Amino acid sequence: MTYRILIVDDNEDILEFLSQVLGDTYKLYLAENGEAAQKILDTEVVDLIISDIMMPGIDGFELCRLVKTNVEYCHIPVVLLTVKNTYQSHIEGLEVGADLYIQKPFSPELLLVQIANLLANRLKIKAHFASSPFEDVRVMAHSKTDEAFLKKLDDYIRKNLKDPNLNIDQLAEHMNMSRPTFYRKIKSLSALSPKELIDVTRLKKATKLIAQNEFSMFEIAKMVGYGSQSLFNKNFQRYFNVPPQEYISSLGKDKKE
Repeated sequence: MTYRILIVDDNEDILEFLSQVLGDTYKLYLAENGEAAQKILDTEVVDLIISDIMMPGIDGFELCRLVKTNVEYCHIPVVLLTVKNTYQSHIEGLEVGADLYIQKPFSPELLLVQIANLLANRLKIKAHFASSPFEDVRVMAHSKTDEAFLKKLDDYIRKNLKDPNLNIDQLAEHMNMSRPTFYRKIKSLSALSPKELIDVTRLKKATKLIAQNEFSMFEIAKMVGYGSQSLFNKNFQRYFNVPPQEYISSLGKDKKE
């Protein structure tokens, strides 16, 4: 997987320098100001933003604030670059939601390591959510805006779990987004497609029903929207790396221990 980074700086030399540092590892989009950056965000899938703070028009602080309060791309980590080295500027960077604050001049090697760590940690969180039966969807939120978005979405999916035809169009409409925008948002947040997110939510509910020990596996599959027992079993093993029957046995062992 090649991550996509948006670099925003009004200095052409800095854009060229960062392109040389990052170009061999990442797919890059370049913008000379905040307005141009917004246009790229509206049309491209971006995994991380690197922005200078001091720019005419929309500066780095304002761009970061706009990103972190817009539900369509508030999940994107933002790295702010600055020549300022004051407590006030650091505080302001944190207040607008910056994920990293790096002072110029900086070591290219240090920047590469910090970016790689930031992206790797996001990926670990996504993988943990998908493979952990009891993990809440909001574990993937990186801002209050994301948290509210995910709760609204999760509530709707859970309310309609019994509907085997629940699909991306219904979810996008409920979240007041176009289908492409909604797809990009979910894919970026969770590394799952909307269909996979629905499946994971169905299966997480199934694990709770299994633990209650009140229903047959066939009944549980139907209660979470699966018309096919074999598909339920297949998806359960795909996401949780264990077949349902083995999962039931593991619950019995845990109680004995």
